Amino acid sequence: MGDHRRRIVSFGFLFLLLFQFTFQQIEPLSSPIERAALLQLRSSLSLRSREWPLKADPCLIWNGVSCDENGRVIGINVSGFRRTRRGNQNPQFSIDALANFTLLQSFNASKFSLPGPIPHWFGRKLSSLRVLDLRSCSINGGIPSSIGNLTSLTGLYLSDNNLTGMIPSSISQLLGLSVLDLSQNSLTGPLPSSSSFAFLGNLSFLDLSSNYLSGSIPHGIGALSKLQYLNLSYNSLTSSIPTQLGALSSLVDLDLSGNSLSGFVPPNLMGLRTLQRMMLGNNILEGHLPGNFPAWSQLRFVVLRQNNFSGALPDKLWSLPRLSFLDVSGNNFTGVLPNSSSTVNANTALELNISHNLFYGGITPLLERFSFIDMSSNYLKGKVDFVLNASLDSNCLQNVSNQRTRVECVSFYSERGLAFDDFGRVNLTRPPAEESSGKSNGRKFILAVGLGVGGLISLLMLLLVWLLWRNRKRVNSNKKGVTVGNVVTRGGPPPPDVSINFAKVGDSFTYQQLLKAAGDFSDANLIKRGHTGDLFNGVLESGIPVVIKRVDMRSTKNENAYISELDFFSKVSHPRMVPLLGHCLENENEKFLVYKHMPNGDLLNCLNDRRTISEDGTVQSLDWITRLKIATGTAEALSYLHHECYPPLVHRDIQASSILLDDKYEVRLGSLSEACTQEGDTHQSRITRLLRLQQSSDQGTSGPSSSSVCASDVYCFGKVLLEMITGKLGISASGDAEVKEWLEQTLPSISIYDKDLMMKIVDPTMVVDEDFFDEVWAMAIVAKSCLNPKPSRRPQMKYVLKALENPLKVIREESYSSARLRTTSSRGSWHASLFGSWRMSSSDVTVNPAASGIRVEEGDFSSSRWRHSKEIFPEPSSSSIHES
Repeated sequence: MGDHRRRIVSFGFLFLLLFQFTFQQIEPLSSPIERAALLQLRSSLSLRSREWPLKADPCLIWNGVSCDENGRVIGINVSGFRRTRRGNQNPQFSIDALANFTLLQSFNASKFSLPGPIPHWFGRKLSSLRVLDLRSCSINGGIPSSIGNLTSLTGLYLSDNNLTGMIPSSISQLLGLSVLDLSQNSLTGPLPSSSSFAFLGNLSFLDLSSNYLSGSIPHGIGALSKLQYLNLSYNSLTSSIPTQLGALSSLVDLDLSGNSLSGFVPPNLMGLRTLQRMMLGNNILEGHLPGNFPAWSQLRFVVLRQNNFSGALPDKLWSLPRLSFLDVSGNNFTGVLPNSSSTVNANTALELNISHNLFYGGITPLLERFSFIDMSSNYLKGKVDFVLNASLDSNCLQNVSNQRTRVECVSFYSERGLAFDDFGRVNLTRPPAEESSGKSNGRKFILAVGLGVGGLISLLMLLLVWLLWRNRKRVNSNKKGVTVGNVVTRGGPPPPDVSINFAKVGDSFTYQQLLKAAGDFSDANLIKRGHTGDLFNGVLESGIPVVIKRVDMRSTKNENAYISELDFFSKVSHPRMVPLLGHCLENENEKFLVYKHMPNGDLLNCLNDRRTISEDGTVQSLDWITRLKIATGTAEALSYLHHECYPPLVHRDIQASSILLDDKYEVRLGSLSEACTQEGDTHQSRITRLLRLQQSSDQGTSGPSSSSVCASDVYCFGKVLLEMITGKLGISASGDAEVKEWLEQTLPSISIYDKDLMMKIVDPTMVVDEDFFDEVWAMAIVAKSCLNPKPSRRPQMKYVLKALENPLKVIREESYSSARLRTTSSRGSWHASLFGSWRMSSSDVTVNPAASGIRVEEGDFSSSRWRHSKEIFPEPSSSSIHES
């Protein structure tokens, strides 16, 4: 008991000492000059009394003000403070009062608006400053060279502003600098020289990402022995990766992605023992990947996507013990996947993306290590004998949907002298045996077949010319305009070979079940009357809310609409499509389709619903983050239809009311009754369509004319983007004549060179943080590119999707030199697709005629066509052919 009391007394004594010591450190403000300066700063920054009350002592009460034991101000932090309402009307970079704080060690104004340049006197009058934090302050102008006089500085944070010009060489004078963050600005010119970095030996954090910096990476960075974080991503850096970076023995995080770096990856870069995150994606690196990963490697994240790497992935990469994310998509990696023997001790990883490569062979148990896998667009074969959360499209696998054609798979394996299992069929397709005795007869036979095929092709070509001449003559005589090519008309009879797999189109409901679910299809449950049927709200017996489409079969236009939609859902499965839960086909005069209910309705209703009230009493609608999410989701859905379905599918009804939104505002594309394969023009014969399909394989699996026929969807998507940006409701559903005048007034306000013009057209009710306005600007530029009057000049949806996923990259035209366009494959150069051949004035951007069968010229994206102009839009192509 006595020991317990003694412990309590001792603890109480220590607590009193600590309490007394703590309060002895906080002294009232002792300098009248500094008090006057604080009041001046309070006034110039329009700070509220809540943070800095007038009658209280600044050292004791004011938030963010720190003083030393003598009552002198040594730290000021106004990060995240809000100005008064009057101060918000005209914010300025007005902090001249700081010059009076001769002992100031830290100034933090991050996320506090200070529009204007950094004053030159900073470097002359704040000699004691150790930390300067001006992140996200809307600062503009250049970095003053006098900043090099702040020799006590250890941390310089200037990211997420509008800084321009070059990085001053005086930075090298900051010998004690530990953190340098200049990311997300508009800085230009080369990086500081190697000699400059040689003086920054204490640097542990260097972030210069998301600027317009050019030139090569200085070798001197490799001498920064304390550097742990290096981020030079999303600039315009060229040349190769210096081998000196392999000497950064303390490096933990390396990000060089989004540049134009070329050449090979230095082998010693893979041997860094402390490296945990290596990001080299979206460059033009090539060659084999070094395999000298140490057994004790700390690598967790490895991103090498969208380069030109080749060869096999090193076995040691698969077996890294701490690996949790591996993305090597969009390269030319090849070889078989290793088995699980080398990864027995490896931890479970999170995600693996090896899509769009040349991997082949069987799927091995190694992949069970990953919780999600994207293996699409390879040449993997065989069965999938275990459960995987994976994307397996466009391979050569057995019993898996959406695979490559037999011809593609056989050709790939034959070229490598390998056997193909022919999707599990009995007759195994083996590589052709070498000719031995019958070479002569074989050559004669091949010659005879070649001559026969050549003659047949000649006859077919003559027939094609005659059919085209006859078709053009008929169209000219009827004075009809250009129609959409390769599209089956909505009211036409269904193809005779349509075979619907009803196991893939949901449950079969009875008429009585749906009648009860929709309340006898009363007007109270009616959502709207659509093109091919009336939509009703309903609730199934299980309590699941649904939307029921009632199709009236007595209407000629609806006669086969429900068959087309069922056929679509039986063949297409994608999370971006509205889920079809079932159907009811028992009535002769009425057919019913049952969809999952989308809690947030469609995009049109969400844009029209402006009931949210902000703090200042203004009406608001969808915020910018949500709008960008919706735009990206819609682009993903269309990209799937255009580029991952074979033959490509055209939606033909893209508008705001077709874009449905679930409870998390994830896109579920609806109005799918209009969707069809782009088989050919309705006036063309089967022979014409057959010949049109026999074009260069360079055009990819999207089909020979997908970029022209699918261009109608791209144009409509451009109108949807403008509707989200401007808040002009109904634009995406309006006809060409109705929207023409509005487009002529709106499009001139979208310029790659002048962001301020955008203020004229942006939806005033949209909640958009100033930090994200560049993304709004970028989306507007993408929308304008989609609205090009030349269908062949509109970007394909896969490039539009990449642009929306990287919106800040869109507005950096200068960061993509012609050299990059020459050396980057079309698969990865979405920026080239958007801008490579786009040069025409905004006055030429008028209303879209229906997408014609305009032939896409491979040379349209050539860098030789680049030249400076006021708008990044295409010239009219003399080689574009409008088919009649």
